Amino acid sequence: MAEIEKISFDHTELLRFITAGSVDDGKSTLIGRLLYDSKSIFEDQLSAITRTSHKRGMKNVDLSLLTDGLQAEREQGITIDVAYRYFATPKRKFIIADTPGHEQYTRNMVTGASTANLAIILIDARKGVLTQSRRHAYLASLMGIPHLVVAINKMDLVDYSCEVLERIRQDFASFADKLGMNNIAYIPMSALNGDMVVERGDKLPWYKGVTLMDLLENIPIDHDINLEDFRFPVQLVCRPQTEELHDFRGYMGRIESGYISVGDAITVLPSGLTSRIKEIVTYDGFLSHAVAPQSVTLTIEDHLDISRGDMLAKTGDVPRIVKEFEAMLCWLSEQALDLERKYLIKHSTRIVRTQVRQINYRVDVNTLNHESADTLKMNDIGRVRFNVQQPLMCDDYQRNHATGSFIVIDEASNNTVAAGMICSIND
Repeated sequence: MAEIEKISFDHTELLRFITAGSVDDGKSTLIGRLLYDSKSIFEDQLSAITRTSHKRGMKNVDLSLLTDGLQAEREQGITIDVAYRYFATPKRKFIIADTPGHEQYTRNMVTGASTANLAIILIDARKGVLTQSRRHAYLASLMGIPHLVVAINKMDLVDYSCEVLERIRQDFASFADKLGMNNIAYIPMSALNGDMVVERGDKLPWYKGVTLMDLLENIPIDHDINLEDFRFPVQLVCRPQTEELHDFRGYMGRIESGYISVGDAITVLPSGLTSRIKEIVTYDGFLSHAVAPQSVTLTIEDHLDISRGDMLAKTGDVPRIVKEFEAMLCWLSEQALDLERKYLIKHSTRIVRTQVRQINYRVDVNTLNHESADTLKMNDIGRVRFNVQQPLMCDDYQRNHATGSFIVIDEASNNTVAAGMICSIND
């Protein structure tokens, strides 16, 4: 592992985070404040939202309009889809997903959380911890988001009270303990006025912690990717039809986890055949090492039968090869899960037919209680047992998000109907 510490990769500079919470907790305003105070918006954008704010009779600029880009959202004054925004500071690049607050849009929160390094859960200081606050904390835990920030917003409406912050912190912490979540930062703020977002302001002298921007810029994320278990799903077999490269055979794809070096022994799955890495090729030339999430072309020393959907792993550290497993499933489709139907599972670069054999239980995301169920409807989350017709190369989701996650596809419509996280593997 020491050798990869010497290699610098761009992914350590990029932080993906989501904002979540109940309706009207100020998620869009918070993102607008981040963009505005970090000088990450263009003059024409500012002019447009200024005009819209004045049309609504507002004295100040409504910064929430920077993310509420859909006309339907603007008319209703709410966010009904996942709005993505991109900005950068001298220290780091950011991708923000502003997720909806309504219960019926739980699936949108799951979508936004799927690639996030960090989640910000906003809580209205006047209302405290609500059902939706707990729901989003549970989803963040389920999705394995490494870092959680609880932003107690609208502190200006409770006279910037230290007692309010402490009461909310204790209430939220008691729920988070049940989820096993302990990497939590609590930040009081006023997104409307800008206190403790980018600048500290002068209204919270009793708070000695960092601002939200300080935390976002400096929180360590370089170890959020599994760098131990090398997993390389083959996306394409490269056979150039040119005279000088007539004998070249390379395997193209993205390193989903771990690292690889020239000369390393590898095992091809599911066949179990072995070889060694001969070359690591990129657009910039040849490398001696490569690490997740780089996209590379690998060549090996032996001529083996390898195709799209196969996986390369280091010999001695391979994933499980399974045809039956259990997973936590987030149902995304308006059409309920039908136990009599067959679906497709897309896992890494492999697509296989599957059938849900059993629904073990459905989770009440408000109480965390397990309920019996014979189907899952849109926004439901449950633990289910799958059988697949062809083997998958899997890891437990908590150990490796890349090879522990999958999506379920309706074979007839080709729509994505569910997202899953593998939690139990059976040989």
